[in-house]
Amino acid sequence: MKTILLLLAILLIGSSLNAQVEYSSNSQFSKSAPIFSIDAASYKSSKEGKTRVDFFIQVPYANIQFVKKGSEFLASYSITLTFYAEDKSRIMFESIWKEKLSAGSFEETNSGDNFNISYKFFDLTPGKYNLKCTVEDSDSRKSSSREFPLNIREIADSLDLSDLLLVTDVIKDSLGESIVPNVARMVTNKTTELSVYLEIYSDKNQLAYIDFTMKDIKNGKNFNQLSPQELKKGINKVIHTFTKTDFVVSDYSIIALLKDSEWKEIKRTEKTFISKIFGVPSGIADLDKAIDQMLYIASPEQLDDIKDSKDYDEKLNRFLAFWESKKPNQNSQENPVMYEYYRRIDYATKTFKGLGEGWRSDMGMIYVTFGPPNNVDRHPIDAYSKPYEVWEYYDINRSFVFSDNTGFGNYRLVNPDFSRWPGYRY
Repeated sequence: MKTILLLLAILLIGSSLNAQVEYSSNSQFSKSAPIFSIDAASYKSSKEGKTRVDFFIQVPYANIQFVKKGSEFLASYSITLTFYAEDKSRIMFESIWKEKLSAGSFEETNSGDNFNISYKFFDLTPGKYNLKCTVEDSDSRKSSSREFPLNIREIADSLDLSDLLLVTDVIKDSLGESIVPNVARMVTNKTTELSVYLEIYSDKNQLAYIDFTMKDIKNGKNFNQLSPQELKKGINKVIHTFTKTDFVVSDYSIIALLKDSEWKEIKRTEKTFISKIFGVPSGIADLDKAIDQMLYIASPEQLDDIKDSKDYDEKLNRFLAFWESKKPNQNSQENPVMYEYYRRIDYATKTFKGLGEGWRSDMGMIYVTFGPPNNVDRHPIDAYSKPYEVWEYYDINRSFVFSDNTGFGNYRLVNPDFSRWPGYRY
């Protein structure tokens, strides 16, 4: 009896994984739990025995639910920062606050260029913590969280270094310089320079050096720059810019080594970031894989043409040219066809089972090609047949039947008729 109940539970759980496929449209995807980026950096505190930690939380407008009130579109969300002990046995500290947004048009609420950056700082006791950040949309009540270890170090008075902060822009005015942080820690292949901000603390006037290294982690390439620093007693603010950068799709890190006048290493700090292709979904981290995934929208001849490129740059240009030809509005920088296609790829990869990746499975093939079905008729338990599902697409008058012949959730398409397929549906 216990075995039967366990089997029933497994079947029901497996069924629930695909239960929302008919509701996985782009609009549902973009307005699900709010997606956000968070970054933190430690600095010397004015309080004895403490370290100041700055937190930046970036939330895109497109991931928050706006409500029209009069001529404005309004939205709000709450942010909760919870600091746990290293072993997560207790909460050490928690802070909750709310952010309010307004936009003048519906287009502003969905623009990929609009986002809000929240800034908070706390003077904390040095040590190891676990941090949980939760962002909750006030209107939809949907929330998402990120959790990661946080090592807050003690910063010395004599000669020491703060953490690194990636910088998107440096604004100069009559009040001096202010920085716009790169909270997402992301650059593109069109980024020509990258700046970092840090602070050096010194108990006297002295000469020091910062040895900067930018690492292309995937390709094993390093780029070094040495920056001499004539330090004054107290806080020395440094903005260092890497110029003539040539970023490819990869994982990167920047390492700053603080050395004294005798070239002795005093402190080391590091910040990681990623590089993606400009104008493409941020989830694309491997160009060759992204090309392979074009299987359902590109012809074999088009795929061969892209893959037969003589080098990376030519391959990238042919890849981008293909998607440019699919753009519905040539005057717009955004390409909704491309974003929707790779959204489907991502959903299929995470949702469907097969011998390989989910997007290559039969369900993945149909989902990517035709999008979410209008209706799904599920039969997870049937005394006279294997588990099966029927996906219905009303506007093309087609139904697709999938059967789980193994009982492990690997649904295969029954009697596929390729001759009747209308091709990729936008």
